[in-house]
Amino acid sequence: MSEKKVVSIEDRIPKLKQERKKKANRRLIFYLSIFFLLISLVVYLQSSLSHVRIIEVEGNQYVSEDEIIALGNIPEDQSYWSVDKERLKNNIRKHSEIKSVEITKTFPSTVTILVEEFERVGYVKQGDKYYLLLENGERLDSFPIKNIEGDAPLLVNFTESTYLEEMTKELQMLPANIVDLISEIYWQPTEGNPYRIWLYMNDGFEVEGSIRNFSKSMQSYPSITAQLEPGSEGIIHMGVGGAVFDPYESEPPVDEENQDEVEG
Repeated sequence: MSEKKVVSIEDRIPKLKQERKKKANRRLIFYLSIFFLLISLVVYLQSSLSHVRIIEVEGNQYVSEDEIIALGNIPEDQSYWSVDKERLKNNIRKHSEIKSVEITKTFPSTVTILVEEFERVGYVKQGDKYYLLLENGERLDSFPIKNIEGDAPLLVNFTESTYLEEMTKELQMLPANIVDLISEIYWQPTEGNPYRIWLYMNDGFEVEGSIRNFSKSMQSYPSITAQLEPGSEGIIHMGVGGAVFDPYESEPPVDEENQDEVEG
């Protein structure tokens, strides 16, 4: 039979003391780590390291980044952790051209402002000033523009809001590629047709039409012009029954008075 090895208590005590010491050391390191972590967190929160350092603006096309950031009104010493997203949203949505706002935060110090703007449907001319017309039908009378950018049609002589609102809705429903072809829209009502409008197109044609069903009738405009002879110029009359092309006179009228001077 093999003899069992007997370990005396005297031999085991040093090992038990060593194990207890290791456990105590690990516990001390753990508590010290927590302590220094808390100290570091307090220092971070109380220092400029926790301030918002980067503000990014995305989705804007017309309203400038500086204007959006100014509306947000984030103080220079604003803590990253105390940024109030709802307050920030409400501040920015005060701008007439801003449709919606989303706010995201990226650790350690970045705030991103994602905006969606109302589409610019057109410009309205009154006197020598222009006013922006948005997709929601609002005309920004408080923001007169001296020079338009040509990124939307110019609406002229729309003196009654009812017809302007209807024109706005029709432009919204019209495909963007056709809207881009329109330079100017004049409201020219008659006794029999208060919805009559006259358009000047960027490709050189003129169009007589109606505010009613404008978006539907104008969708055929590209196919109509594609059937015309290259270099043709004239007026396209958009009616209920279809479109009629009326070319300009081949020769401009002669000014007889000036003609006599030339011959003389």
